[in-house]
Amino acid sequence: MRVGILSMQRIKNYGSFLQAYGLKSILESLGADVQFVDYHPGKTLIPADGGTGLKRKVTKALEAFQGSAPLSEKLRFINYKKNYAANYYPYLGITEKLNYSPEVDLLVIGSDEVFNCVQNNTNVGFSSELFGQNSNAKKIISYAASFGNTNYQKLEQYDVAGQVADWLRDFDAISVRDNNSKQTVEKLTGKAPQINLDPVLMYDFVGSNKIPTDINEKHKYMMLYGYSGRFTPKECKKIRAYANSKGLKIYCIGGVQDCCDKYIDCDPFKVIAYFQHAECVITDTFHGTIMSIITHRQFVSVVRQVGYGNSEKLVDLLNRLQLESRQLSSLNVLDAKLAESIDYTNTDDIIKHERIKTREYLKGWLTE
Repeated sequence: MRVGILSMQRIKNYGSFLQAYGLKSILESLGADVQFVDYHPGKTLIPADGGTGLKRKVTKALEAFQGSAPLSEKLRFINYKKNYAANYYPYLGITEKLNYSPEVDLLVIGSDEVFNCVQNNTNVGFSSELFGQNSNAKKIISYAASFGNTNYQKLEQYDVAGQVADWLRDFDAISVRDNNSKQTVEKLTGKAPQINLDPVLMYDFVGSNKIPTDINEKHKYMMLYGYSGRFTPKECKKIRAYANSKGLKIYCIGGVQDCCDKYIDCDPFKVIAYFQHAECVITDTFHGTIMSIITHRQFVSVVRQVGYGNSEKLVDLLNRLQLESRQLSSLNVLDAKLAESIDYTNTDDIIKHERIKTREYLKGWLTE
């Protein structure tokens, strides 16, 4: 069966890559012939973050030079972004040429924040194609799709709730990854969607042969995983104090922070290896949390209510995996929280059960 995945595969971060690769691998293991499908970004419903086009790229580049991290590590980050497409798109089987509306038997929309349509990112915007419109697919489903920070109230506020509801009713099946997305779909369509976990949890990366066994690092280190500058100077001081007390270097992946000793520029599979060898992890991202979990790290996830925020997805994820104790609203208790042992027994059982559930859901649509 010809299957298209319409996702965030071109967003330049490791989480977006790994969820796309994981879903593709699961579908291929079920016998599907998989290709990635692209979408046209729509106009943002709220003012664009940093402008559009070249202006946005320049703004994002300049953000990396803010803060007090060593210049050499900021340049490593810029180099990572610059070469991301050439280095990592081939793993997904995509090129710079965009693949719009191919003829497929099944279009799978997701995972990631494909339904997050009330945001200021011009790479996404309010795109009807992310809701299955203008498709040449015989059937359309979603898998572990998320509305992110978008909720029913925001859809009503921007007068698009009715439009989104009509689009969702055209789906043959809807699967979401979190409770906010579930409630939003229920209010829009009157029907409860299935909940499935993110592909980075559902595909067995750690058990695959993709992850290198050695990272060739001399120092013991802690991992700090977040978008550049997301950790405040105050937070970075606390992280530095903790690292010094334990004799650890601070390695940053995904973004460069003020307290960075070294920025790691490596392929997405080696990122997981860096997690495996870390003494502990501090993150404020969804996929940083997932990578901590699948590698059984000692970790904390910083939950943020302000700015872009991450509380909807992080709290839901940790509760769903019975790891709610790993969330922090402040780094004031960082030392004590990282000293607490983590029992992954129940979490592993949940993931094992959910992997069966995921395969059954997708296999059902591949045999229709």
